[in-house]
Amino acid sequence: MARKNKIGMTLIEMMVAIGIFTMGIAGFSLLFVKSWQMNGFVLEEGQDAIKASRAVDNLVIELRRASQAATGAYPVVSGTGTDLVIYVDADNNGVVERIHYFYDLAHGQLKRGVTLPSGSPASYPNGDQAVTVFVDNVFNTASDPVFYYYNANYPGDTTNNPLATPINPGDVRLIKVALLINMKPVTAPDNIKIESFAELRNINDYQQ
Repeated sequence: MARKNKIGMTLIEMMVAIGIFTMGIAGFSLLFVKSWQMNGFVLEEGQDAIKASRAVDNLVIELRRASQAATGAYPVVSGTGTDLVIYVDADNNGVVERIHYFYDLAHGQLKRGVTLPSGSPASYPNGDQAVTVFVDNVFNTASDPVFYYYNANYPGDTTNNPLATPINPGDVRLIKVALLINMKPVTAPDNIKIESFAELRNINDYQQ
């Protein structure tokens, strides 16, 4: 009598097949999760970079409008690599505010302090009357200034180096803002550099 072939899988073969299938599902699930996380991070990083870029653009717009104070003081008050004080009609309402931009290294924030003139004759109270966070997640270090200052020779003179700080306010004609932004430094160690130039238009013809 002819022997019939056995159809089916042994217990060992079934266990091996289940193991391979389980590993395949686990690998696919891990790949899916990682891809989802990466796509979510890229989207979030892009949105935050746009937000930071817009903040820098707004800062540059304000710097370009630097003008004589209500007291008659020169438009630029002082400036270092992490601190800048100017007079500007930020709201374009005819009132010139004293604007103080400063980098809070401890909290990774570029902040903006505003002081309004008061009294007659006008004067500006000491200190910042109102402080807001202009940009979050800033990772500039002591060797990465937020503000660079240039004189009247820039950009025509391509060899022109930034002015030494603290600046002599009367020498400044152009300011570069440079920020290193990193929304998630643990998962993305590379910083995003956002920079822009602001020509102080009203100062070019200003008579001291």
